[in-house]
Amino acid sequence: MSDRLRVAIFAESYLPYLSGVTVATETLVRALGAAGHEVLLAAPRPAGDGEPGTAGARGPEPAYAWLASYQPPPPAPSGYRMPSPLPGNALDAVRDFRPQVVHAQSPFVSGLMARRLAQKARVPLVFTHHTRFGDYGHYLGPLAGIGRRVMAAYLRDFWGGCAAIIAPGSELGDEIRAELGTTPRPLVRAIPSGIDLAAVRALPVADLRAVHGWPADAVVAVSLGRIAPEKSVALLVEAFADAAHANQRLRLLLIGGGPSADAIRRRAAQPDLAGRLAVTGMLPRPEALARLHGGDFFVFASRTETQGLVLCEALAAGLPVAALAGPGVADSVRDGVDGMVVRRPATEGEAAAALADAIRALGSDAALRARLAEAAVTGAKRFDVARRTGEVVDLYREVIGRR
Repeated sequence: MSDRLRVAIFAESYLPYLSGVTVATETLVRALGAAGHEVLLAAPRPAGDGEPGTAGARGPEPAYAWLASYQPPPPAPSGYRMPSPLPGNALDAVRDFRPQVVHAQSPFVSGLMARRLAQKARVPLVFTHHTRFGDYGHYLGPLAGIGRRVMAAYLRDFWGGCAAIIAPGSELGDEIRAELGTTPRPLVRAIPSGIDLAAVRALPVADLRAVHGWPADAVVAVSLGRIAPEKSVALLVEAFADAAHANQRLRLLLIGGGPSADAIRRRAAQPDLAGRLAVTGMLPRPEALARLHGGDFFVFASRTETQGLVLCEALAAGLPVAALAGPGVADSVRDGVDGMVVRRPATEGEAAAALADAIRALGSDAALRARLAEAAVTGAKRFDVARRTGEVVDLYREVIGRR
């Protein structure tokens, strides 16, 4: 088998819309190109035939097969493009590319295209399970329960057509294996998405105290990500408020936007948090990471992650982490080494109190922060994109060989 592979990657969403999935997809396609492989990316065409741009990943820009796209209605965020079920000429371009492996980043419209193409071309289909779809059921209101059951059945069917499934976190990998049972099944591998360590570390460090008018001796906790219910942002804010009550130097910066942003801003205006909590709204990725760099430590409460890519970025930037235990956290944060991971109790109030204890500990102990930060920087090589992409390529070769 030639060392150089031809890989067709199908994305359900892509740049310029920023999310953990679009960032991970760009990182993979450019890293594969940098390693000498031929990559064709089938992705929703940007609005107005614009350019996708970059989220900062290094490596050659891939060739594109643009899928016809549209802006879905709420709750889909503005700027999010969905592929049309009628792809136009894009699939012809992928067939002409003659891929040796097809890699789907979603099980939905683009994933079904990927599956059909892989079947017709008689090549293996690999699928990366980026999202815990069942955790978004609250957007369905009273239909949440049935929606989760339908989704679970749909995913089992989609998995069955794959040669291999990549789980970005080990816990998710175990869950998928349990769902598949003992019948013949695809390979399931836990391969976290990699990050470009050099690019993260080369970003400038924003002076958050000057930007937000905070005192020079402020200790700044930061969090980066979509501000939405499934990310437990309200819980995180209450944990911070609890910890900040006894430490007047503490400040919190939430980097990002989302459906809960206005509610969080209203909470920030209340007397106990006035002037101590800021929400940036959506920012270009380089600016968001520059603000991340400016913090003293990172806080995290999400309960719906497959990996928690922002945890890896924070640690690579030298920020120790205070996190509630949850999916993907243990794969990224080493409790007592580069962060503090606290058990997530059953109730929201107890969980906020537990996280508040960790925020208090990091916020009041500069020596502890320094020790954990040093370990975060030295240990970040485990997130290196070349290493993780190499594991993906090894999986490609394994399923091609089996075929």
